[in-house]
Amino acid sequence: MPKATGLSLHVPAPGVRPGDTPDFSDVDIPKAGETRRPDVDSDPKDIRDLAFTVIRVLSRDGDAVGPWANSLSNEELIVGLRHMMTVRSFDSRMLMAQRQGKTSFFVQSFGEEAVACAFQQALQKGDMNFPTYRQVGLLISQQYPLIKLMNQIYSNEEDPIRGRQLPVMYSAKDYGFFSISGNLTTQFSQAVGWAMASAISNDNKIAVGWVGDGSTSENDFHAAMVFASTYRAPVVLNIVNNQWAISTFQGMAKGGSATFAARGHGFGIPALRVDGNDYLAVHAVAKWATERARLNLGPTLVEYVTYRAGGHSTSDDPAAYRPKQEGDAWPLGDPILRLKSHLIKQGVWSEQKHAQVEAEVEDEVISAQKASEEIGTLISGNAPSARDMFEGVYEQMPPHLVKQRQEAGY
Repeated sequence: MPKATGLSLHVPAPGVRPGDTPDFSDVDIPKAGETRRPDVDSDPKDIRDLAFTVIRVLSRDGDAVGPWANSLSNEELIVGLRHMMTVRSFDSRMLMAQRQGKTSFFVQSFGEEAVACAFQQALQKGDMNFPTYRQVGLLISQQYPLIKLMNQIYSNEEDPIRGRQLPVMYSAKDYGFFSISGNLTTQFSQAVGWAMASAISNDNKIAVGWVGDGSTSENDFHAAMVFASTYRAPVVLNIVNNQWAISTFQGMAKGGSATFAARGHGFGIPALRVDGNDYLAVHAVAKWATERARLNLGPTLVEYVTYRAGGHSTSDDPAAYRPKQEGDAWPLGDPILRLKSHLIKQGVWSEQKHAQVEAEVEDEVISAQKASEEIGTLISGNAPSARDMFEGVYEQMPPHLVKQRQEAGY
C-alpha cells in the first residue's frame, strides 16, 4: 500500500507551449473511407464505436472514398467551395475593419468553414439553427446578404437588430438562424426546447444546436442532453472541437473523457465523430443525423474534429498560449484546399478557375463592405437611435420603462 500523503488537485496542461514544436501525435486519424455507415434507424448501443473514430471521406490524394461518400454532386460541391471561400474572404475583410477601428469586436471562422457551410446544405426551409459566433457560414451558404451581415457588425442605422447585440452575434429568423447568445451553451437547451415545441405542434421542422468544445463543461450542456434524450427531441446537437476554448486547450473541458462525442453514451444518444475539415464527410454526417431527427428517431450528438486557425477573437493573442506554427502542423489540413484538390482531381475545377472565383468572391465582399461603410461604422457614426434599446422587449412596455425612456429624452 502506498503511503498516504496530503491531497492535491490535478490541473490538466497542454502537451506543448509557445516555443515548443507542435505535436498532434495523440490525434488518432483513421484512413478515409474505412469508418462504417450504419442504418439511420440503428440502435445507439449498436453504434457506440462511432464516437471513438473519425468519419472521413476525402483521402490525402483527393479521392472521395467509402460508405459516406457521394452525398453531393460535383456541381453542389463547387457551390460549397464558393461558400467557404466567401466566408474566408468575409472574415479577412472584417478582421481588417476591426483593426482599423470600424467595429469593436470580431470572431473568425478561419479553418472551420466546412463545418457550418456543409451542414447547412442538409437542412430544409423552416429548420432552426441555434449557433455560436463561429457559424456565419450557416448564413452565407444561404445567400444571406453580406451587406446585412456587415451592417450588424458595424451596428449602423441599417443594422436589422438595431445595435442591441455584440457585433458578431447575428440574428436572422427568416434564415433559420436564432439570435446568438453571449452566454455560452444556452443555445443547446434552447435548441432542444424549440425541437420539443415543434414535435408538440406536430410540425416537421427540426432544430440544430451548436457549441464549442469548451462549452461542454457548462451546466446547460448536460441539461440539454437530459431533455433531448428523455423526450427524444428532433434535434441535432453539434460540438465543434477546434482544440482550443478561450485560451484554454480542450483538456480543460474534456477531463478524462476519451472523446466529446462519447458523452452522448451516458444519455443513450447516438454519437458520431467526423473530420470537420472534410466538406463531404460533414455533409454526409449532417444528412444522416437530420434524417434521423425527421424520422422521429430522436437526437444525435456530433463532434467535429477541426482546428481554430486564428485567435479566439480580436481580443485574443493565441501566440501567448500555443506554438505559432501549430496551425500549419494540424494533420487534417485546410478545408478549402482539400475540397479544391478533390474537384481538380474530378476534372471539374482547375487552379485557374479557383483563382478566378477567388477574385470574384473578393470583389463581392469588398463591394458589400463599401456599401455598408457608406451607411455607417463605429468611426463615422450613423448608429441606431438609443430609443431602440427600449423596443422589442415587451409586447406592451411596462410603466417603469416608459418613464425611463422619457427621462432619456425619447
